[in-house]
Amino acid sequence: MNDVRTYPTRPFLAVSAAIFRDGKVLVVRRARKPALNLYTMPGGVVEAGETLTEAVAREVREETSLRIEVLALAGHREAVMRDAQGRVERHFVIMCFAARWISGEPVLNEELDDARWLDPPEIATLRTTDGLAEIVAAAALLVKA
Repeated sequence: MNDVRTYPTRPFLAVSAAIFRDGKVLVVRRARKPALNLYTMPGGVVEAGETLTEAVAREVREETSLRIEVLALAGHREAVMRDAQGRVERHFVIMCFAARWISGEPVLNEELDDARWLDPPEIATLRTTDGLAEIVAAAALLVKA
């Protein structure tokens, strides 16, 4: 099967959620490339016909079985990965949202191999995707507002 996300002709739009519960934020560890063994937020690619908030709620549900309340956009990140020859191997524009936990306990799908509820400063002790701590900090302000 050919993965259209590898060596793409255009960037892919993705979403993620900084989910807060009792002052802690959920981080998950990726079990697949390109972010293998890195902690990040649950999320994934937006499907045609979905709004961004529908996509983030669906992705969180698919990856963790959690129900969330999506509050607001907390920021964005771009992930551009190049191969040894400098060609763009992957390119994602990720819209990152602040969210509140509604219900459920993390039940991971095959894309993830760990989930932890952490105090936001604890993120600094983990190997993470670029900019995770900054996005979580921005989301924390929105959750408190």
